[in-house]
Order: sequence, then C-alpha cells, then structure tokens
Amino acid sequence: MNVKVPGRLGGLSLRVRLVAGFAAAMSLVLTAAGAFVYWRVAYALDHALNSELMDTSTRLAGQVMPSGQLADESALLSGERYQVLDAQGHVLAHSPSESASPIVDAGVVRAASDGPVRRDLGTLLPGSRRTLRVYVTAVNSSGGGPAAVLVVAVQRGQRDEALRELLAQLLLAGLATLVVTAVVGERLAKASLRPVERYRRQAADVAGGAAGVRLDVPPGRDDEITRLGHTLNDMLEALEAAFEHERRFVNDASHELRSPLTLIGTRVQLARRRQRTVAEHEAVLAEIETDIGRLSRLADQLLDLGTHRQATIHEPVDLAAVARAEVERRRTLAPSGSPYRPAGSLRAITTGPAPVAMQRLSLEQLVGNLLDNAAVHGLPPVTVTVDHLAGTARLLVSDVGAGMDDATLATAPERFVRAPVARNRPGSGLGLALVFALITAAGGELRLCFRGSHQRFGTTQAVECEHGDEMTVTVLMPVRPTESSTGPAAG
Repeated sequence: MNVKVPGRLGGLSLRVRLVAGFAAAMSLVLTAAGAFVYWRVAYALDHALNSELMDTSTRLAGQVMPSGQLADESALLSGERYQVLDAQGHVLAHSPSESASPIVDAGVVRAASDGPVRRDLGTLLPGSRRTLRVYVTAVNSSGGGPAAVLVVAVQRGQRDEALRELLAQLLLAGLATLVVTAVVGERLAKASLRPVERYRRQAADVAGGAAGVRLDVPPGRDDEITRLGHTLNDMLEALEAAFEHERRFVNDASHELRSPLTLIGTRVQLARRRQRTVAEHEAVLAEIETDIGRLSRLADQLLDLGTHRQATIHEPVDLAAVARAEVERRRTLAPSGSPYRPAGSLRAITTGPAPVAMQRLSLEQLVGNLLDNAAVHGLPPVTVTVDHLAGTARLLVSDVGAGMDDATLATAPERFVRAPVARNRPGSGLGLALVFALITAAGGELRLCFRGSHQRFGTTQAVECEHGDEMTVTVLMPVRPTESSTGPAAG
C-alpha cells in the first residue's frame, strides 16, 4: 500500500517526521491516560458527594411537615443545607445556612415529582463563586399542605478545586513527558539514521566515480541498518564485478578487433594505389571477404564470452547424446581438406547417458569448440569419450598432435592465449576461454593434460585422470538425474 505524505510534511527531513509522528502518538496516549485518571478521580469525588446528599435527604425527608417546616429541628446537622419548595417553586422553609431564594427553578420541581433529580450549580472551568450539588426529591404531601419537594445541597468547591488541581498537574506532567519523549525520540532517531547518512555520503562517492568504496558497516551488530549496509556492500561488489566484466570485454574486443580492421584497411589502401584488372579486384574482394568472415566469427566469440550467463535448467541434457551428434555432424559435413574428412579420423565412445545441468545450445557450443580446437591445433585421430563416474559426467577429447608446453597448459583457458607454434594458425585464442566459461557456470572442472603434465581449472571434482600421454582435454560436470536415458553407443 502506498502512503502519500502531505506536501508540507514531504519537505521535512525523515528525522523530523519521525519525531513529529512519535510526539503525536505520545500526545494521544497521554491524553487518553489523563482522561482516564481524571474520570476515575471525578467519579470517586462525585460518589462521595452523592452519598452525602442521599444520606441527608433520607434523614430529613421524614421530618418535613405539610407546611414545609421540619418536625424536629435537631435532625438538621451543622452546616447542612436544605429548602422545602411548593409546587410553584416557592421556598416554604430553609436551613439557616441557605437563603430564601429558591436553589432550583420550577422545572426541576416538576421533574422531581417523577423521581429524584440531581443538579450541579456553577461551572468547573472557569470556576464559579457559588458551586453546589443539589438533590431534589418529592415529599409526602398527603396532609394537603403546600410542601412539594425537598432540596438538599452540598458545597462542591473542594471537589472542583481538587479536579482543577488534577487537570493542572496532568497538563504539566503531560507536557513534561511529551518534551522528554520528543527529545529522547529525536536523539534515538538521529542515532539510528546516522549510519544511513554515512551510507548516503559513501554512495555519493561511488556515484562520483570512486572505486573500491564499501559502506562502513559496524561489526558485531545485526539490525535493520547493518543488514541494509551488508546488502548494499554486496550490491556494490556485484556492480563492480559487472563493470569489470564489461570493461574487460570492451578492452578485449577493441584489442582483438583492431588487427583485422587494420588489415582490411590496409588491403583497401593497397588496392587503390594502382589501376587493377577486374580479376585483381575480384581477388582483393575475396581476401577482404575472408577477413570480414574472420572478423564476424571473432565478434561472435567475443559476444558469446562476454554475455554468457547460465540460464535456469528445467530439464537436464544428455552430454553423451550431444557429443555423438556433434561428432556425427562433423564427420558427415566435413568439407574437402578437413582433418575430419578421412575415415577413422574422428570417433565417439559413450558408455551410457550422462545428464548435466546445461542448456543444449551451450552444451553443443562446448563440444563443438573442443572439436574445432582439436581440428586446428591437433592431429587425428581425435577421440571423444563420454562416461559417468561417481555422480560426475566426464567428457574427454584427445588427439595425437604436438600438444601444449607447460606454460601454455597453465594459461590456456585465459583469453587470447595461444602457443607460439599456433600463431600462424586460424583462431583468436577465445575458443577454450568460452569452454571454460560454460564449464564454470555449470559448476564443473576443466583439465588440460599432455605427456604427464596436468592442469586443473574450476571446481575440483573427485575423479582421477585416466588417459595416455596424448593431448587430452577433460570436462567434468555434476550429473543431474533425468527420467530419460540413452543407451551405450560407439562410433
């Protein structure tokens, strides 16, 4: 639910709004508590006055004669006030402490004929000079006399004074409590928001271009602010990693694309230096077309390597089936002059299904790059083996070529790394880097082995190397069980 802040409050700082809200809530609580205390005290004081009035009225009612006089004046206690009125509200008798003017009007007299009436004379605020509480009851006038009602009264001054004093104390105590809680709330809000302000300043530094900045999160605490700080630090690390990834991609792309673009420009310049025949122009265009094709493939490899993300896998893919399909495709579609053209130059050996958590397109790309690398840098026969060991799917691509020296084995998965003897061969040194990126995203391991030298990259798997001295690329990935299965096959 979205809560809209009024315009005037929207311009205030969060700390001021918190304190204002806290003060408003505290005011309501204090008002409710004060009202309850006032009501309870007033109820107790009124109950005492009402009890006194009822006792006096009960005692004097039996002494009122039809004429209005008391049968026994001694029944009147010192300080007690009463009047006896006729039906028109005229005073027939009254106590020495009360005047001859009627305390209540004729309407109250008529109302008392239906039942006792209680009235307050004078106001609490502002305080009146004469404050009484009266109790009016009808008297027995069966003798035919004029007496109609008995009015007894009691001074309400002490009660009103006590309530006024209570109101003043509640007001002062409430204001003092409100001020103290507002000050404490302001200090607490300031202390609570101080890390947020610190985070804001540091975030401003990051926005200004500062690198490697992390929010200063106090150790040993676990509250909302510190958890926010840790989350923001994680976000900063992810952003920096993404920025570094993009920067590296741009640098790699600019570095690798510069050479073919320069070569194309040079060819165009050379073609313009002199008049050429149509055949010579056709030859130049063919060379430029070849350069553009290489440039396009290089761009595709850079994009694959720079933008690869492992998507959510809903159904595992059989590595063995993909390997057989890629081998068969290269055997049947190998052009003239391809190392895979002769019979027996490429074969696949699988011992059963090996389902892995990778998209089919990515898996085809992985196997295809390894086969392309073997075709360019190795010698046939090339053997592709897929098996399933202790919960791990294993792919081995081996050839009998010159292999790699120890220095190249240790750095081969890095971008643009090529052995000295491979400088004049096609390729850009990105194929194995793309393979490694795919394996890493799947939580697997890449191994490069040649004549007893072994190099491991990625997440180590508990599988030992089992191959000869030939150049072997091993891919190990966790098996993800599937309901479908593919039987063993060899090709």
